Amino acid sequence: MGKMKLYTLEEIEDKHIGKKGTPERDKYEEDIEMFLIGEAIKQARQAKNLTQEELGKLVGVQKAQISRIENGKNLTFSTVIKLFKAMELSAKLETDYLGKIALC
Repeated sequence: MGKMKLYTLEEIEDKHIGKKGTPERDKYEEDIEMFLIGEAIKQARQAKNLTQEELGKLVGVQKAQISRIENGKNLTFSTVIKLFKAMELSAKLETDYLGKIALC
């Protein structure tokens, strides 16, 4: 049996999604970031023992909108701020050397 070649995650992403800097790769990475932000919002909501409907009422949106946000869809900066305020959470913004913003 021959030796198996191992690939890094980045090599696989480059081959199947596109190299860094291509529109396809940028979209892929943005989708992952939006999903992770949505997941963080979901975990914060659950830690506060709030339902999607209760959180929606606090920020003035329907339960379906909270569901979309938690799935990384329809996510805007102003919405994230409203959700954090409604859940009485604080967030620290940091930018990396490329100017990307991260919630910490």
